[in-house]
Amino acid sequence: MRIADALNAARALGVERLDAQWLLEHLLGRPRSWLLAHDDSELSAAQAASVQAGLARRAAGEPLAYVLGEREFRGLALRVTPAVLVPRPETELLVDWALEHLPPDAALDVVDLGTGSGAIALALQHERPLARLLASDTSAEALAVACGNARQLGLPVEFVQGDWWAPLQGRRFALAVSNPPYVVGDDPHLADLAHEPRCALTPEGDGLAALRRIVQGAPAHLLPGAWLLLEHGHDQADAVQQLLRDAGFEVAQTRHDLAGLARCTGARRSNEK
Repeated sequence: MRIADALNAARALGVERLDAQWLLEHLLGRPRSWLLAHDDSELSAAQAASVQAGLARRAAGEPLAYVLGEREFRGLALRVTPAVLVPRPETELLVDWALEHLPPDAALDVVDLGTGSGAIALALQHERPLARLLASDTSAEALAVACGNARQLGLPVEFVQGDWWAPLQGRRFALAVSNPPYVVGDDPHLADLAHEPRCALTPEGDGLAALRRIVQGAPAHLLPGAWLLLEHGHDQADAVQQLLRDAGFEVAQTRHDLAGLARCTGARRSNEK
């Protein structure tokens, strides 16, 4: 099998050419420009078998990140497996907002709830080295991925296992962030995400259960004046703002992504002790 043959096989399977090129780049350790200039190069039997297996997985709808075993997030190469969600570019909005509340010269305590691959916590730790990052997840498999990413990147994030705030008794933070499951349980788009962990996508029902628990538990774990920042569905901003106000938070506001969709909502805990 030549590189050109692999690309033709991808087309026959309905796999996008760019995905096939990324697969070949990853396998051969060569840039796309080299692939285009050397499309008559022969693959070894082992390489051909790996390409064919990867193309079959992609054709079956498996995310390319799982096929490759990694995904980039804010310049960090993260290992990803079917135990965690594939990090989305939209989540960078949550990181940007969090960074606004983390002065580079301040050693503040920050928590990332439901960390998955560790993408948010690791990005914050990378960009704010003085911050003290703690990340939690209920899934031991997800935490294994996140811990591995932290070791690979040399970033000192602390990880704990447990359900939202449960493992954090007695600890208080200057900032809390979370990208929890929020998709409505009967959303038809879930069928397109069947390869990703359902529990990390939806809490079932109206999609607000995890957001409710995070907001309701937050005041006991946030310092006066601390912010809670949450990613959510495009049509959930009003509901999340109301949850925050009902819990006594102030200055509730929503940020929109590049597509103009409401993506993150946050608010500040009262300065009253």
